[in-house]
Amino acid sequence: MNRKPIFAANWKMNKGPSETEDFARALLPHVQHQTFPCDLVIAPPFVSLAKAAELFGNVTAVALAAQNCSEYDAGAYTGEVSAMMLKEFYVHYVILGHSERRAIYGETDAVINAKMLKAREINLKPIFCIGETLEEREGGKLEEVLRRQVTKGLEGFSDKDLSETVIAYEPVWAIGTGVTATAEQAQEAHAFVRSLIGETFGADAAARIRIQYGGSVKPGNAAELMACPDIDGALIGGAALEASSFLQIIENGTKD
Repeated sequence: MNRKPIFAANWKMNKGPSETEDFARALLPHVQHQTFPCDLVIAPPFVSLAKAAELFGNVTAVALAAQNCSEYDAGAYTGEVSAMMLKEFYVHYVILGHSERRAIYGETDAVINAKMLKAREINLKPIFCIGETLEEREGGKLEEVLRRQVTKGLEGFSDKDLSETVIAYEPVWAIGTGVTATAEQAQEAHAFVRSLIGETFGADAAARIRIQYGGSVKPGNAAELMACPDIDGALIGGAALEASSFLQIIENGTKD
């Protein structure tokens, strides 16, 4: 099945509104009135979403994502942002289950699942992050970890929910380290994740689901990674902080 690749820039805790404007000014000449063989997504910090929405609101080639959302609608949850609030900023995607949320902030599979369900209830598209630590990989637990994360994270999902979801496989040991999984390692993990989707949702759903790779993606390795049959784009961190680098990854990753 021909799946449209999706390239998402996860800025993490970088770029306030003024830097977001600088990035947009550099990117806009290359994306306005342009069509791409892939979907482009930018995920600024919460405080920069308004500026990003203002600058990219009329650019059909670019969609906005948030980096997280609450599992609650409203209430006494200091510091949280609800999915419904994000809709007011023309956000279409939300990154959930990122390893930094799991490891640093203690988000469990159950919490992530609650956020996934809330995002779909509000018609946001989750970018659902999964991946193993180096200790888990070296301990032979890759498939065990991915099976648990996929099964628990997508619990209660319908076929329609799944069709509006992107999975991002990110080996934790390759995020921000400069170390990238080899194309063979990445393809093996992606193929396994696709097989897990097939077990629960069927072969057609498995063939349709887009699975990104994340973990030190750079212009120099994009082409090799994206050539793998089960890799459908990238979730990009540091290399997406510069418009030129982000564009180069997209160009290299979508060459025939």
